[in-house]
Amino acid sequence: MAATLPRYAVSDWHTSNKLIRTNAERLRDGSHTIRQEARKLGNQTENQTRWTQHDTDTKLEKRIDDINLWKESIEKCLNDTDIEIAALQKEKERTERALDAKKVPLDVAIECLMLRENRVSIDLVRDEVENQLHKEVEVIEGIKALLQQKITEAFEQLCLLQEARHQLHCDLTDKLGALEIDGHCHQLNNGSSDINFQVDPTRTLKGSVTPETWDSYSQYNKLRGEAEMKASQRLREAIFATLEKTKNDLEAQRRATEYAYRKRIHESEQAKNELEWQQKNTKIEIAAMEGDIQTLKEAIDAKMAPMMVAQTRLENRTHRPNVELCRDIPQYQLCHEVGEIEGSIKALMEKLRVAENALDNLLQDLARIEEDLAVKTKSLSLENECIQTRAKLTSVRHDGIACESMGAEPAAAETAEPESLAAPVADLDLNASAPRSALKSTRSPSRTAKNLAFADNTLATTYGAAFDDQTSVRGADLDRTLGRKSEIHCA
Repeated sequence: MAATLPRYAVSDWHTSNKLIRTNAERLRDGSHTIRQEARKLGNQTENQTRWTQHDTDTKLEKRIDDINLWKESIEKCLNDTDIEIAALQKEKERTERALDAKKVPLDVAIECLMLRENRVSIDLVRDEVENQLHKEVEVIEGIKALLQQKITEAFEQLCLLQEARHQLHCDLTDKLGALEIDGHCHQLNNGSSDINFQVDPTRTLKGSVTPETWDSYSQYNKLRGEAEMKASQRLREAIFATLEKTKNDLEAQRRATEYAYRKRIHESEQAKNELEWQQKNTKIEIAAMEGDIQTLKEAIDAKMAPMMVAQTRLENRTHRPNVELCRDIPQYQLCHEVGEIEGSIKALMEKLRVAENALDNLLQDLARIEEDLAVKTKSLSLENECIQTRAKLTSVRHDGIACESMGAEPAAAETAEPESLAAPVADLDLNASAPRSALKSTRSPSRTAKNLAFADNTLATTYGAAFDDQTSVRGADLDRTLGRKSEIHCA
């Protein structure tokens, strides 16, 4: 028999329906609340995500702007550094050319010293020309040491500039890379095809720095580059001033040396002219003396006949016979005549001896005059040869570039000479083609000497330390060649 199903009361039925209805309403209300909260949360998160993404884009834009600003600043600093490196390299090459150009004046000065060593006898003197030539060698050696020092400083500064440029270049390269990455990140959006999930993207990488450190690093590179450029500019100014000063000092010394040469040549020519005049007059006197000696000899010969006549008369009168052998007046007269002629002959012979001694002395003096004249002629020839050799100095500029005109002075358009050297140089400017009488001008000798002394003191002050610190090998060789090392140091 089938089981009997339970029967419920009507109240249970109503209660069940009410319970179901109430539960359904409660669940629907809860679902509606959840849906509303979900929509609200979705909207909030959507807005927050969009705003955060927009804020991230804004910060990326600002970061890109910051990188761009530093990139432009570093690019400008890098370009300025390249320009400064090129300018300093140009000054360094100019200084090297100037240093190489000093070979010509140094060789010329040494050649002049060696030529003057061929002087002989009394003309082998330590005169003002030799002093100026030795000083010229000293000045050139000092200039070479100073220029070499500037070349070394320029090389070291170029290394520092290259190092600063390398740092700027590396920083700029990093910034370009960062700019490319941040630019790509800024262009990414929700619809980009190259976006995906990454493993632990929020990790902190080793070597990461703070923005302050990043900014300080770029600031340091820029400031270092600017500092090295300022140091390079100061060095270029110092090199320029050194080149101009050494050029002016070397030119002043050249003019002082050539002034001493022209003065010495003038003195030598005066001495030579005096010797030629003495030679001429001595030859005239020798000719006159030889004529007088011949006249004395003829006078002595002329006394022989009267002597023979008087002696013959005396001898013949000794043969008178007996009492006729009388010491009469003719006898006394003949004796007196013989004695007088003998005295005349003796006086003439003495005068002949004196005249012949005087002639010998004149001949010896003439030989000495001619010997000294030959010495003066040789010395003048050597001095003129030195002047011709020194003509090379006006055909090469101090930076090693040959002048267009072989006889032209170095271009005045480069820079004017300093006032401290302009006055002595002007006083020393005596043209080689000027007449010898130019040395007898109305210029005060004391003023010329004062100017020469001023130039000497200026050059000695400028190059004394550099020359002492770096002793010239060629200068020492010259001293050994001349055998005057101790004298030069004593002087």
